[in-house]
Amino acid sequence: MTIFRKSLVTLGLATFALVSALVISVLVFMNSLYYDTNARALSNTASAVFSVISEEQLRDYFETGTAGRHFSYNDNHYRLTLIDKNGEVLWDSRVEDRMVNHLDREEVHAALEGREGKALRNSLSAGIRQLYAALPVKDSYGTVTGVFRLAVEVPSFWQRVSAAVLPFLCFAAVLVFAVFMGIFYFSRSLSLSLDRLVNIALDTGEFRHIDTGAGEETALASQSALASQAEEILTLEKALRSMSSELKLRLGEATTEGRRLEAILNSMSEAVIAMDSNLLLLLVNPYARTLFSLENRSTQKLSLLEATHSTELEWIARKVLETGTPQETELCFHSGGAERRFHVSITPFGTNGSGGIVIVMDDLTRITRLEQIRKDFVANVSHELRTPIQIMKGFSETILDLPLLSLEKADSAENEQLRHYIGIIQKNAGIMENLISDLLSLANLEDENGIRPDKEELLLMPLFEEAITSVELQAKKMQTEIIVECSPDLKAKLYGSFIIQVLVNLLDNAIKYSHKSSQVWARAFLKDNCLVLEVEDNGIGIPSEHQERLFERFYRVDKARSKEAGGTGLGLAIVRHIALLHGGKAEVESHAGEGSVFRLRIPQKD
Repeated sequence: MTIFRKSLVTLGLATFALVSALVISVLVFMNSLYYDTNARALSNTASAVFSVISEEQLRDYFETGTAGRHFSYNDNHYRLTLIDKNGEVLWDSRVEDRMVNHLDREEVHAALEGREGKALRNSLSAGIRQLYAALPVKDSYGTVTGVFRLAVEVPSFWQRVSAAVLPFLCFAAVLVFAVFMGIFYFSRSLSLSLDRLVNIALDTGEFRHIDTGAGEETALASQSALASQAEEILTLEKALRSMSSELKLRLGEATTEGRRLEAILNSMSEAVIAMDSNLLLLLVNPYARTLFSLENRSTQKLSLLEATHSTELEWIARKVLETGTPQETELCFHSGGAERRFHVSITPFGTNGSGGIVIVMDDLTRITRLEQIRKDFVANVSHELRTPIQIMKGFSETILDLPLLSLEKADSAENEQLRHYIGIIQKNAGIMENLISDLLSLANLEDENGIRPDKEELLLMPLFEEAITSVELQAKKMQTEIIVECSPDLKAKLYGSFIIQVLVNLLDNAIKYSHKSSQVWARAFLKDNCLVLEVEDNGIGIPSEHQERLFERFYRVDKARSKEAGGTGLGLAIVRHIALLHGGKAEVESHAGEGSVFRLRIPQKD
């Protein structure tokens, strides 16, 4: 039902009910007033008649019963009745036959009790509807001896007003019609106003182009039409106009943004999946559809497990929903008959993931394959070069020890020159041997499938002592003092040989890049549930612009000095890989000319 019909019917019924109740109330009130007025007039008449009749006549009549011979009353409008104290009718001006006892009559009963009585009823004796007024008749001692009753025929109220019914009905009909028309125009006006508001809200009809210059005349005409409407409706329409214009603008922006987002998602080389808090798919970009063979399937109400068939991915997604914390991991999926490796990033949106999550999967298959090829190449080349380099180094040492070079007959200048050349061969063979050894160490650390011994609960002090022994000769040469700060009881779960290698590399660098007669500190302690290993020196320091790349392979701050010191450029890279192997990280704090602190943080489980 429209608001026009609803308001018309509701207001019409309400008005009809109100008018009906008012008319009935007025008629009932007038009927009551009509009879009250007649009863009061009859009572006054009875009192007047009673006062003009001599008391001797009434007393003689009620005492002797002889008054009927000389008592008379003749009036065409009123009926007079005399009743004794026993209710017997002694005389009636209208009825001559003997009448029934009137002791049960309401007005008679009241008069016999000494008070005025009134009643309205159909007379059984006269056979007509009459209004009665009764007065008590008393003797000289004040005792009630009878009843003086006066009655008059009273037409009904409806008979009296019947002549005015037709004009009244005509007036009522005109009034009802006028009220109905007023209700009709009010409902119609309200309906038209609301229709305009609905058109604005729906952005249809005359307000379709409200946000353009061409729509100004329409808007002015509409405002003129609303001039007679309620201020609230006019204000509401203005607000809806503004909302309509703003919504159209926002809708256009949202549509443009949606298309832009769709274009970006479709062109991404990563798989993107968005889902709600129940892990039902909301959005899947083309790459993800191809990856999981969803091109010909509807993704509506499709769960993550049904789409990807990966229980591990679903488990991580549920963990993100429960914790509201983003997660990153690497997972393998089988697609097109081959295994592919992806870096998976899962991010919640909404409050604590209440809106759902977004999964972005970056294909690492090619990079992983190339990285593996690089690792295999380095390992294979290192293995292949190790033997000939060791042979070169061994023969150079053998030549230096031959008696031929120590003969007194040999020319001393040629002898020294030959020794110099062979020494260069020997030195570079040693550098190449160290380089290959470091490359093999890195290859071993990067090999996730390599066989390694289990971690052991080890004391840190023996590891420091073994590392210091390895660099002791170099420390004495540079007159460097190594100070160990480690509790003898400190233990941690570690790969012991790798930790010794870390300490050797860091101590070797600290000695190489410090001045003579300096100090180097080696520390170990627990902090924030982590084992912290530190090697600090007061050497030349490292400029801040180099610190970010310091743990990269073959990166050197001072290339000339590094080569002169015999470094391979892989020591800190090995340190970083060993830290990662323990689930930790490597850090550096340094300022040029103020020394450096290299630090490893290795988490320890409770």
